[in-house]
Amino acid sequence: MKISQVETLHCDAGWRNFSFLKIATADGIIGWAEFSEGFGTAGLGAVIEALGKSLIGQDPRRIGLITATLYTQVTPARAGLNHLAIAAIENALLDIKAKALGVPMYELFGGAIRTRIPLYWSHCGTYRVRDAELVGAPPLKTYDDLFHLGEEVKRRGFRALKTNILLPGKDGLESFRPGFGRSPGFPELNWSHAVLEGTKRQLKTFRDAIGPDVALHLDINFHFKTEGFLKVAEAVAPFALSWLELDTYDPDALALIRRHAPCPIASCEVLTSRREFKRYLETYAMDVAIVDVPWNGLMESVKIAAMAEAYEVNVAPHNFYGHLCTMMSAHFSAVVPNFRIMEIDIDSVRWRDEFFSAPPVIEDGVLVLGDRPGWGIEVNEAAVRARPPRG
Repeated sequence: MKISQVETLHCDAGWRNFSFLKIATADGIIGWAEFSEGFGTAGLGAVIEALGKSLIGQDPRRIGLITATLYTQVTPARAGLNHLAIAAIENALLDIKAKALGVPMYELFGGAIRTRIPLYWSHCGTYRVRDAELVGAPPLKTYDDLFHLGEEVKRRGFRALKTNILLPGKDGLESFRPGFGRSPGFPELNWSHAVLEGTKRQLKTFRDAIGPDVALHLDINFHFKTEGFLKVAEAVAPFALSWLELDTYDPDALALIRRHAPCPIASCEVLTSRREFKRYLETYAMDVAIVDVPWNGLMESVKIAAMAEAYEVNVAPHNFYGHLCTMMSAHFSAVVPNFRIMEIDIDSVRWRDEFFSAPPVIEDGVLVLGDRPGWGIEVNEAAVRARPPRG
């Protein structure tokens, strides 16, 4: 078996693009991976194609040798886009190997520990505030709208949701994102009483709607410095969060926050490789380690989970992409023993499903993994090419 083609494809997914890697073999087997160029990773597709040139003619089943060789080609700068590119290649090669063997991906990793994967509804309310028309859902403008969304989450059987800070604005609720340069508060990232009070009202609205038995998570990304993260953690204490999620590149600061926070802390979604996770685990900086399977590759992600387990830390996949990434994260969730819960975007652009052979099977807030070979899902190449990416 020999690799004959390496190609990246991109398509319009509303407020972002979806990106895919296609690796074909001379035998007619196609391996797919999904990656992202819209999360601080512009140009990743070009890096993948540059590294992919050396794959032509190689046996795709020798994944360990191929990835080890690729890392020698980027030794001076093996992190960043280079690491993400090799991860995408690894994921597509794994798809080929599993398909060649006729087995689902989890069989390559010792078999599934679980095939029913508990989910939490991510970005709950966030997309309906910013892009309701693209989502095809009623716009979310008021706290009454937020309450009804919480009722919808519970009615559809989900046992957990995660939201982002939504604050009153001139036209209704608005997304608070200073850490991404999108809201007042950039670049200082200072906390304010208005932000804390708005966050408390939002969480109370959700808690009143979902009751005590549905888990509530809050993701505050990079929107504060250490002082602000501590103030938010203090403010949200009455709402019994399952975790407060935040991002910082300072593991000691995160450990300090965890020591003082009245709720569990989740973090590390932006880290790549065991080397980056190492210091965060050594300082016992988080209760839940967030692992991005598209960024790390499934093989490396499983190794990160194994290292986390040695520190009594459970893991949860970072997954806010398309359906292929959802299946990639589901197979990760299936094979690691120290699994917490899996992220999924229920709201997305209206036409997301057309890019894939079928959407994931979700029953009462649980993703049900089948036994189809590889990831268990195919990219609809014609549909992808029919919706050119946004500039």
